[in-house]
Amino acid sequence: MKVLLLEGDARLTGLIARGLRRDGHAVDTAGTVEDGRWFARESIYDVLIIDVMLPDGDGAALCAALRAEGDWTPVLLLTARDGVDDRVQCPDVGADDYLVKPFAFAELLARLRALARRGAAPGPTVLSAGDLDLDPATRRVTVAGEPLPLTFRELGLLDYFLRHQDEVLSRSRILDDVWDWAFAGTPRIIDVYVRALRAHIGQGTDRPRIETVRGVGYAFRPPRATELRSDSSVA
Repeated sequence: MKVLLLEGDARLTGLIARGLRRDGHAVDTAGTVEDGRWFARESIYDVLIIDVMLPDGDGAALCAALRAEGDWTPVLLLTARDGVDDRVQCPDVGADDYLVKPFAFAELLARLRALARRGAAPGPTVLSAGDLDLDPATRRVTVAGEPLPLTFRELGLLDYFLRHQDEVLSRSRILDDVWDWAFAGTPRIIDVYVRALRAHIGQGTDRPRIETVRGVGYAFRPPRATELRSDSSVA
């Protein structure tokens, strides 16, 4: 997942961000409402983690403002308060879930996985293209039922392709949406991971293909029903 972490405590920000990155996620961090609003408007995230108490304002109010602007990215609010009024506030401002400090990091990961599966709009539990399946919650990838071992970054790129099938995606867009702002490399790193995914997926009419769009980037093409019928008739 690509996560925006908006937390006013620099030490806690570092701990959470390191844990999320170890778990394979791309993380952007901000410490104020102003910076958080800028990040949320400038990039696309799978989940927003927003602390309610920020140095320059109210994180819950920021969540409400984003909803008013039409941004329905799943939001997990972090709060140090667990009163009834505080719990009621979360759905009132459009947040999807909340977590009371202090919390176990394993619980944070579980909440994020649940929010990612829910998504900004209803979506399939398993992402598929032909005989290729990816379960975002368990990170299990199979080809024709056989497990496919992928690195965290390969998995993130494949997840992104499966969610944008048949779209022409520029390298810079992929880099913005899959990698985080701290990445200091060039969009050409995408080519390295695309070659790796092609090798993993293999050939066959029942397999998706990653098509190079010259001068632009890539398009993830799922197998066509006509191709599948043609293949079965030859067999």
